[in-house]
Amino acid sequence: MLLFRWLIFLLLLAAGVSFALFIATGQPHYRRWGLVILKWTVLAALGFFGVLILERIF
Repeated sequence: MLLFRWLIFLLLLAAGVSFALFIATGQPHYRRWGLVILKWTVLAALGFFGVLILERIF
């Protein structure tokens, strides 16, 4: 449980750093990487919390 929390936190931090690099440099590939990291982090978090909810129901 703690491992998944840290993993999600670190992925969100990586997305934030990527967006900061995009703002600092203006290079679009940093924004693209940030969006990809953010998208997969949100999907992983939804899956993780979905499993927790299903675990409570059953």
